[in-house]
Amino acid sequence: MEYVIEMRNIVKKFAQKEVLKGVNLKVSHGEIFGLLGPSGAGKTTIIKILTGQLQCTEGVSTILGQDTAALTSFVYRKMGMMMDNLGLYERLSCYDNLKLFAKIYDVPQGRISEVLKQVDLAEAAKVPVSKLSKGMRGRLALARAVMNEPELLFLDEPSSGLDPQAVTMIHQLIRKEQKRGAAIFLTTHNMEEAGKLCDHIALLNEGKIVEYGSPKEICLRYNHQNKLQIRLLDGRNVVLPNGKFAADEVKEYLAKEMVETIHSTEPSLETVFMELTGRRFE
Repeated sequence: MEYVIEMRNIVKKFAQKEVLKGVNLKVSHGEIFGLLGPSGAGKTTIIKILTGQLQCTEGVSTILGQDTAALTSFVYRKMGMMMDNLGLYERLSCYDNLKLFAKIYDVPQGRISEVLKQVDLAEAAKVPVSKLSKGMRGRLALARAVMNEPELLFLDEPSSGLDPQAVTMIHQLIRKEQKRGAAIFLTTHNMEEAGKLCDHIALLNEGKIVEYGSPKEICLRYNHQNKLQIRLLDGRNVVLPNGKFAADEVKEYLAKEMVETIHSTEPSLETVFMELTGRRFE
């Protein structure tokens, strides 16, 4: 099976500092893949290697079968990118930003109005980027990234700092691109976003992938974190393992009518990350 993205034993050093330490990952056609990690973990370095902006020190990295150190225009035309710096032209209108991109990628101009409508910017088509809110800029950057109907879409923190309405719209467009058949490589700080969107995720910490799988699979591997949290009427909080061994104690609290609330706390991606690394996901 040919993967859209494949990285094998990738090492990247800057001077004597090793920022990637033997990274392995694969992304299939039509998959939403999430790369999760705190600032400084190496996410941006991975994207720059995959998009040909950096070369790895060791290992093999390919996109659509081509070595990322020597990507051709054929592959670049099959890619769409929404990076954290956005790269929009401040003085140009929304329409003209996309028109310029359409000319470069030989995209029919009729596609511009179609994409602006998809990201709810049709009424802002003539508005200069300098007058757009942060959420509108994010949606315009995403519109540009999907203009050429890419086979592979890179989204670097696509919902960072956006209001809930803008986030919902971006998520809908991401799923639409997946349904069309695009593979999507997503980096995010947002564990909840990754859990909702991604088919597979990799947790990256200090240049190493410390866990990989579907969000559900990863959480199930750490099910020993599943606890019962009981708040008693006297204000005490009791934490018990969620299993048969706690049944007698729970029964006793209930029989004595001491329970105010009771909740189960299944492991989340964030609690898994904390267990693996000893640090919060920030």
